[in-house]
Amino acid sequence: MENWDVRRVTPEDAGRMRALRLEMLADSPLAFLETLAQAAARPHESYRQRIRQSSEGPDTAQFIADPGGPLIGHAGGTTVPGEPGCTVIFAVYLTPAHRGGKVLAQLVEAVADWSAAAGRDELMLEVVCGNERAVRAYEKLGFTDTGVRLPHPTVRVLTELQMRRRV
Repeated sequence: MENWDVRRVTPEDAGRMRALRLEMLADSPLAFLETLAQAAARPHESYRQRIRQSSEGPDTAQFIADPGGPLIGHAGGTTVPGEPGCTVIFAVYLTPAHRGGKVLAQLVEAVADWSAAAGRDELMLEVVCGNERAVRAYEKLGFTDTGVRLPHPTVRVLTELQMRRRV
């Protein structure tokens, strides 16, 4: 049975968020800015502080799909410097067993609702070029390719494409 809640993180989620973060980096290392080794070396208190900062306020938020045990998904949102009406979606991840279902849409809509409540009416994200599964999934959620291409922030031989949608 599919039974989970999508909600904003709380400081009490730090341990499970750390476990999910390590899973994210092991499963999809090109999708994130930090390496598995860097994340594993970071003290637990660092995770707790990051979660505390993302648990309230209009500037940065993290949302999780929580079935009551190990977390099954994550999506974050943050402000875009120079674009006061835009939220960038970051660190989107679903455990392999939950890809292709409802979790992605619920996480993105949680970020969208938070963004709208903060007065931002546009969402933006970046996907590694060639990750057609992710592009198709985001297109189904209303995102369109802007035509903007950017160098991958850590692997310079890769390129990312930018996608946007209205909240």
